[in-house]
Amino acid sequence: MIRELTVQGVFAENCYFYIDDVSGAGFIIDPGAQAGLIYDTVMQNRWHIEKILLTHGHFDHFGAAEVLREKLVAPIYIYPSDAQFLTDPYLNLSQNSGRPETVPHYEELYDGEKIRLKANNSFYLDIIHTPGHTPGSVTFYAPNDHVAFVGDTLYQHGPGLTNFPLGNRRELEESIINQILTLPDDTVLLSGHSSPITVAQQRRLLM
Repeated sequence: MIRELTVQGVFAENCYFYIDDVSGAGFIIDPGAQAGLIYDTVMQNRWHIEKILLTHGHFDHFGAAEVLREKLVAPIYIYPSDAQFLTDPYLNLSQNSGRPETVPHYEELYDGEKIRLKANNSFYLDIIHTPGHTPGSVTFYAPNDHVAFVGDTLYQHGPGLTNFPLGNRRELEESIINQILTLPDDTVLLSGHSSPITVAQQRRLLM
């Protein structure tokens, strides 16, 4: 089960729940704001959240993570090269918002790994390193459900932005071409700030 919840902080952002229908356990991906709303959604559905996953280290994707970590007793995971963003308000862009934010507690995940549920070992996400928007941006790919959570690497209308600290346009384009557009055509791309689009549709727009 995939549930999208648009949360509103400084920016509107798409937070996702990826939940195993059998066990009711799962993951939260990019809880950007409104921790209370996200928590209430989890409680109302009686889900058990095992991990909080971040596609990258910008504050509009992690703003509710620390509160949820405490309330749900679920660790936060991020790619190593974006860990520095969680403790630096300049890098994570929150400094310019007027309310600097940091995340002091996190674990690391790595390219090529699978993030599996303890409750159901066959329920998992593949981690694909897709740098460019940030050095440690990742895509969480769910092959069993034909979905990829791409964060801000790619939007419905085109590539993500690279005019932020440590952004790299060349790396972003390579990530899109070599890592995302090579996924199966029917894979639905779920981004942080736009509507879903399939790989086949996105390829026709970009290539």
